[in-house]
Amino acid sequence: MPDNAAEVTAAGIARLAGVGRAAVSNWRRRHADFPKPVGGTETSPTFALGDVERWLRAQGKLAEVPLRERVWQLLTGHPAGGAAALCQVGAVLLLVRDRPAVWHRLSEGTDDQLAEMLPVALAPALTARLGEAHPVHLPDAAGLGPTVPLLRGAAELAADLGPREAYAFLLGRHLDANLRQYTLTPPAPAALMAALAGLVPVERAATSPGGKGAPGGPGGPDVTAAGGRAAGAQAVSAQAAGAQAAAEQAVRERAAGSVLDPASGTGGLLGAAGAAVSVYAQERDPDLAALTALRLALDTDAPVRVAGGDSLRADAFPGLAVDAVVCHPPFNERNWGHDELAYDPRWEYGFPARTESELAWVQHALAHVRDGGTAVLLMPPAAASRRSGRRIRADLLRRGALRAVVALPAGAAPPYGIPLHLWVLRRPGAGQPAAPHVLLIDAAAAVAAPAEAPAAPGVTAPAPAAHGAVAPSPGRGKLPWQTVHSTVLDAWHAFDRGGAAPERAGVCRVLPVIELLDDDVDLAPARHLPPPAAGGGVAELAAVRDRLTATLTRTAELTPAAPARPRAEEPAADRRPMTTVGELARAGALVLKSGTTAAGGSVPVLTEQDVLAGTGPTGPAGGAAEGDEPVLTEPGDVVVPLIGGGTVARVVDESTAGAALGRNLSLLRPDPEALDPWFLAGYLRGSANQRQASSYASTATRLDVRRLRLPRLPLADQRRYGERYRTLASFEESLRHAARLGEQLVRGLYDGLADGTVEPH
Repeated sequence: MPDNAAEVTAAGIARLAGVGRAAVSNWRRRHADFPKPVGGTETSPTFALGDVERWLRAQGKLAEVPLRERVWQLLTGHPAGGAAALCQVGAVLLLVRDRPAVWHRLSEGTDDQLAEMLPVALAPALTARLGEAHPVHLPDAAGLGPTVPLLRGAAELAADLGPREAYAFLLGRHLDANLRQYTLTPPAPAALMAALAGLVPVERAATSPGGKGAPGGPGGPDVTAAGGRAAGAQAVSAQAAGAQAAAEQAVRERAAGSVLDPASGTGGLLGAAGAAVSVYAQERDPDLAALTALRLALDTDAPVRVAGGDSLRADAFPGLAVDAVVCHPPFNERNWGHDELAYDPRWEYGFPARTESELAWVQHALAHVRDGGTAVLLMPPAAASRRSGRRIRADLLRRGALRAVVALPAGAAPPYGIPLHLWVLRRPGAGQPAAPHVLLIDAAAAVAAPAEAPAAPGVTAPAPAAHGAVAPSPGRGKLPWQTVHSTVLDAWHAFDRGGAAPERAGVCRVLPVIELLDDDVDLAPARHLPPPAAGGGVAELAAVRDRLTATLTRTAELTPAAPARPRAEEPAADRRPMTTVGELARAGALVLKSGTTAAGGSVPVLTEQDVLAGTGPTGPAGGAAEGDEPVLTEPGDVVVPLIGGGTVARVVDESTAGAALGRNLSLLRPDPEALDPWFLAGYLRGSANQRQASSYASTATRLDVRRLRLPRLPLADQRRYGERYRTLASFEESLRHAARLGEQLVRGLYDGLADGTVEPH
């Protein structure tokens, strides 16, 4: 295969050389021998990978291309496209894992011999893992010829990482590079859905202690009465322990059973399902069906059966009854098969309207679980309240099929702008009485109003949202999933064991089914949960008022004195010698660093929202990306937002030090012997300064930090200005704190007067 068969974009070249895309553009302009484009478009040209590698090595800009990067570039440059290349790679990696001796023998031949023999070797390996009617269709020897270098590279990568990890890396990168083509279920909600479906073992520690109906909790048996209480306690304790053990064993049995995803997409939900005995999936996109089949075959040793086609119109598994179904169905589909499926036997709870495609998926899932089996579906919130679906919702409740509705925070899964719901359903057994209660959980309320904790020194904690107000979402990728998981699973496990769960105002409630069977049959949890006490109660409102009074007093003390004119002997501001941040960086007076997309490992990330709001780091901690070291803040650093931040520059204190610098932030680390950090931050905040250093795009303003200007002053004068800027920053923070407390007090009083918990004076 010739080198130029693989092509790479400017972004790929930047990744290979470890530079930004602007550097690649400069190389193209300044170096006449830079490789010429061989494809792409005028605005996004592509270059021959081999030519680019040779040029980079000749210029001393590349020692050796990392193996995973070279394999990725070969995959993206495949003539049949990334999805087709991934299918061929996944099939070979399956052969490498399951039949290593066969691969070793084939790989010793030439490229032509390998292409000739691969179809013969791959067919039985795929059939053994995926069955006869699998969706993975591979080309013949002639079609495999151009892919041989990629396949050899993927096998070499598998020798380093393992076949499963190598395929996960390539598939993950492909999905990240084509986000608009796929609707993905993020790992955190996928794990929550798998746990609700009983597909992962339940640890005893995850059980909510002291809950209603639990031993020793409210509603539990009284074992402290005089006379035989020790024996009674032992008997009840043994009985409770036995019941809990039986419940956990039932969950483990479900975890070792079979699972189906009828709209599997890329297989993310089934990938979170743990060690199931057998895995079934159907996906109407043939490319995704093949990718899912290979992903699952490499993820697990269980039998995997994946089919292509529309599950509603052409069910590939008629008559199949599994232990659990997990599904993230397509939303708001009008053309789901309403006209041709009017008499389908799956509509056991009513024929869905044309606008209720989600309720068709609900009934399809229930039709494929055994009696007592669980189905968990990710649903749009409108499905809980649309009038066109109220009869089906009512029948699901009456017959005990719908067991819980969980409202997730906005940003949990696509579409990220709305708070999606999880429906937990269980197929009623023949002759079993209908469940009389349903569990409603609003995880968004639990996230918006977490348990109070003392704020870090120097950081103002945001005021909790009042009841009835729209709680701000932390945003995509910033949700506290540990809180969401514990809130939902603690309540669900308690309810699943004994039909009861501890009630939490505004968060969780077990409701009799009869109370939901009104004209609307509205299942939205927020409409049925008891409101929390206004503003935390009268005592809390009084405490907020006291804190507000103290803060206002402090704000008055910090109010700046009346401005004074400069002394006559001081030069006018426009006549002082000036310098720029770029010049100071070149002179060594400060170090300039940029935030990365890498998370900070075990430390939180300081985001641009944190800098703008003046709060501590709130970005999630996680593993840093390969080759992308996080930038950790230190006391005295100055952090500046680069996009749309206005006049903001923040000095890092002890409470923020040690956080990883997030993307779209620039960090200036001044030499304390040359620059005062408060003087630096104060001058960088000047409106005129930021205007002259900003560039304007169609939708955003971007700051060029190197062009920011400040005067050349002796260190003593810098510190005099810096102390003034420090006082202004304290005054600004006090104003911000007072505004938060004032909003909390006003909202709490409005709500308290409205619900009667506060008396008018």
